Amino acid sequence: MYLPSSIKLQADPVQLEQLDLNSSVVDNKKHYLSRLNKLQKQLLNIQQAFYHQDERAIIVLEGQDASGKGGLIRRLTEKLDPRGYRVYPISAPNKEEQSRHYLYRFQKHLPPAGKMAIFDRSYYGRVLVERVEGFANTTEWQRAYQEINEFERMLVDDRVKIIKLYLHTSPEEQLKRFVERLNNPLKRWKLTEEDIRNREKWPFYIEAANEMFKYTSTEAAPWHAIAAEHKWFARLSGLEVIAKGLSNNLDTTPPPIDPAIVKLATDKLRI
Repeated sequence: MYLPSSIKLQADPVQLEQLDLNSSVVDNKKHYLSRLNKLQKQLLNIQQAFYHQDERAIIVLEGQDASGKGGLIRRLTEKLDPRGYRVYPISAPNKEEQSRHYLYRFQKHLPPAGKMAIFDRSYYGRVLVERVEGFANTTEWQRAYQEINEFERMLVDDRVKIIKLYLHTSPEEQLKRFVERLNNPLKRWKLTEEDIRNREKWPFYIEAANEMFKYTSTEAAPWHAIAAEHKWFARLSGLEVIAKGLSNNLDTTPPPIDPAIVKLATDKLRI
């Protein structure tokens, strides 16, 4: 696999077989809610620092169907200012997007200064679902590793932070969640024919994910694989990774108030 020498891959990228799904558990609700609250407050503080310092970030979430990407995004954004982020749920490209380079529809969603873009699935579909399902031929998906690395390097060089998470469950846990969706009238819409068919190709998706880590987990934009067998553990782990990545080299000290505002408030509001 050709990769430019200027792109430094991680020496020991994660592989899904290394995750201990059974021991990655948080079973104390009080502890979970307490830790969740602290992380959400920390993320709000980080978001405010992004606004004041014109920082930018993209957060990429990949993983098997029903692995908990949506639940993690809800906890991530629950206490954030909605003006400071956008969530982009990615599905199959439309006719216009199919006529363009596959990175086009992601480039147009890159965040402006002070904001974050959150991708529920992403351009990595090229080397995951498009590879496994045959929507991209071998030359196209193999070439995509280099294209994605160069795309992300361009963003990092432009001071965009990139946080990449892959949520992983066992096929047994996925089946359990499919059954729960099927039995819940408010969640049935989430279960699709594609979700069911994809289970037949589980080993191929695991192989594709592991090769994705191998060729696109770079020093500047590493992959973080999250054991998602237990939802509380996955949410806390994911938020911790995101908070750590976003706060790297970021001054989260609130800026001082403008003295002119203080004087105006004192004079006009008598406070």
